[in-house]
Amino acid sequence: MKTYQHLFFDLDHTLWDYDKNVQESLSELFEIYQLQNFGILDYETFLEAFYQVNFKLWAMYDLGKVDKKRLREIRFKLIFEKAGARDNAVPKEMEDDFMHRTSSKPHLLPYSKEILDYLRPNYRMHIITNGFNESQALKIKSSGLESYFDFVITSETTGHKKPDPRIFKYLLDKLSVNATDCIMIGDNPNSDILGAIQSNLDNIYFDPHGKGIEHLPTYTIKHLKELEGIF
Repeated sequence: MKTYQHLFFDLDHTLWDYDKNVQESLSELFEIYQLQNFGILDYETFLEAFYQVNFKLWAMYDLGKVDKKRLREIRFKLIFEKAGARDNAVPKEMEDDFMHRTSSKPHLLPYSKEILDYLRPNYRMHIITNGFNESQALKIKSSGLESYFDFVITSETTGHKKPDPRIFKYLLDKLSVNATDCIMIGDNPNSDILGAIQSNLDNIYFDPHGKGIEHLPTYTIKHLKELEGIF
């Protein structure tokens, strides 16, 4: 079996439990800001609107069609519209509250810390993420992941978003290693797996929901504990 020196991990949906952390935060926001008074009927309507709007905005961000500032300016305005709010009077502090509240949540996906403890003695580990600097740093700190990773590489720092090979090359150059010494682990077929393939990196597709993938990953796993069979 091939040996590696460095393991590159995605963060959201791979280690950090994005859905659980976001849903917990949105439930709190719904109550704190009494969103029924804005005409949003219930939390489920608010949650569904969030996912629809947020998915589209992040897809636009990944394609360079919207920047960080604009995404954060319009996100909850569009969510309120989608959820049927009577007007666009979004509480001005809601976006900042959401970002800080969500990023401060500690929930990780099953086996995250167990597998990192298993891997740490034999590998150097790093994060490559398309998230924003401040939010990703807070997520890592709040969930107790700081001690596991040598480098946290963000698209905001590098100016390049996965699957652009330049974000992977940035870390390879920083480590002064070849792609053959490294492997990428992530849940996103495009940004993580296609990005790795285009960067000549072996890769592990984390597919807990059995969605499948068009590309041919080096490995596929359904839960993180399966990494013990690879490393």
